[in-house]
Amino acid sequence: MARELLPAYAAIVASGVLVAATGLAVPFIIKSATDEVVAGLQGSGGGVPAVLWLAFLLLLVDVANTLISNVGGYLGDVMAIRLRSILSRNYFEKLLRLPQRYFDNELTGTIISRLQRSITETTGFLNMFANNFLPMLLSVFASLVIIGWYSWWLALLMLAMYPLFTWLTALTSRRWQKLEKAKNLEFDIAGGRFAEVVGQIRVVKSFVAEPRELAHFNGRYDTTIGITREQSAYWHKMDVARRGALNLIFFGIYAIIFTSTISGAFTLGVMVLLIQLVNMARQPVQGMSFLVDSSQRAITGCIDYFKVMDEPAEFEGIPSADAEAGTLQTPLGQPVVSFTDARFAYGDDNAEVLRGLSFDVRRGERVAFVGESGVGKTTLTSLLLGLYHLTSGTLRVDGRDLTEVPLAQLRSQVGVVFQDPALFSGTIRENIAYGRPDATEEEITTAARRSHAHGFIIALPGGYDAEIGERGVKLSGGQKQRIAVARAMLKDAPILVLDEATSSLDSKAERLVQEGLEELMADRTTLIIAHRLSTISSVDRIITMRDGLIDEIGTPADLALTDGIYAELLSLQASASKADRKRLQRYEILG
Repeated sequence: MARELLPAYAAIVASGVLVAATGLAVPFIIKSATDEVVAGLQGSGGGVPAVLWLAFLLLLVDVANTLISNVGGYLGDVMAIRLRSILSRNYFEKLLRLPQRYFDNELTGTIISRLQRSITETTGFLNMFANNFLPMLLSVFASLVIIGWYSWWLALLMLAMYPLFTWLTALTSRRWQKLEKAKNLEFDIAGGRFAEVVGQIRVVKSFVAEPRELAHFNGRYDTTIGITREQSAYWHKMDVARRGALNLIFFGIYAIIFTSTISGAFTLGVMVLLIQLVNMARQPVQGMSFLVDSSQRAITGCIDYFKVMDEPAEFEGIPSADAEAGTLQTPLGQPVVSFTDARFAYGDDNAEVLRGLSFDVRRGERVAFVGESGVGKTTLTSLLLGLYHLTSGTLRVDGRDLTEVPLAQLRSQVGVVFQDPALFSGTIRENIAYGRPDATEEEITTAARRSHAHGFIIALPGGYDAEIGERGVKLSGGQKQRIAVARAMLKDAPILVLDEATSSLDSKAERLVQEGLEELMADRTTLIIAHRLSTISSVDRIITMRDGLIDEIGTPADLALTDGIYAELLSLQASASKADRKRLQRYEILG
């Protein structure tokens, strides 16, 4: 990042040097003009022509200073936005490489809020520093050298104020940053909830929860107001101490200049020169409170930013965008997916979700997983995609241990249709081709026809170019799910996972989606999780799960004759009693 911006930094430094040089020329010109005026009043010197030439020279220097400072300002602005772009890109790239566990513990709005705050404050400070403070620092250094040429006492007094101010600021910094961190936490929580509420606004309205959500949001910001009161009061009390000490130092400086001039040690022109140089050196100190305040915010933002950047990634670098699903190397009838003594927990302090599962899924086989909610059915999907890793045991895909398979290659071989279609804003065409952006029009429409989505798509205004809104809000549940099926078809992955893909649909929508799923499952190794019984009855094998363990494995016909979970489900489905229907819902199975 530093190498990429090095030319911009060098140009800004060069412009800063020129701005400082032209700025320092002004006091010398005014000194010469003052001496000329005094000499003219005494009847000597160059008179009016000399003074006019000095005035013209002052104009040239001012114009040069204006032009150069604006060029430097332009370079600083461009560098700041480039830095923002680099930091944002690196942050987003890092997020894309973080494991699923990270997102399980963070709110989406909090992640976004942290990005905006951290990068805005950091780039804002650097922009201000480059455009304003860097030239000023160069001017201060030169001013101190010139002042020291005339009087070491003055230079020593000027030098004393910088370490004094820095020391007093250091006393303030630790407490200020602690309060700033607490305030940022409230902002992040409020921002996270804000994003959640906007994303779930229909739920909020349906439960008439607007007052409660607003009260929660206001409460967070009220807390920040209280923190800011304490923070600001403390900061400004310390600022009074800092600036009071500087006022005493400047009293001594001006006293030395005035008495030296009266005693004849300095001419009137030298006095004017020194006063201007002292003021030039004083300006950064007077503005240092604002600079330190901005730098503290930038430091706090950087801490949050680099805390995310230091998170361990699940893989290095972003995988190639043109990764293709490829084909399985496993011989027909041999295990494509194999769990052996698989154990898994979502955290060190959490109970195991899977407690020693062992089973195989052969190539071309359809296997359904049945069990009550929470027994680990969906966890199998997450493990198969490499979103989590087993606590112990092994998981093999296409004969290879999952820990030895690059994640991009693994995920390219698995197609998933979730209960939530998870569509993106944009067009229907973009959503179907999400896994293959380079797909042809024919390939897209073929996938839509096979998923039984083509008919409703062409009936929409705009057809395949119709905008569907955030998360596909303009479409019905069945329409969204058929687009998700078409998306999986276009990916053409050899392993397919259907994770409750039709459980939330009505009968008509379910029938249409199911027809598309039958097309999708053809000649694929398919894992079906918590589907309707009508779908489960047509699979090759059923694996029932209880308390993180496998209860039974067998064909639908075999398990229907046992006293296990599947036989219980068939019995419950045939029952008309409310109690039995309620028991059926525990398995997330619909008749």
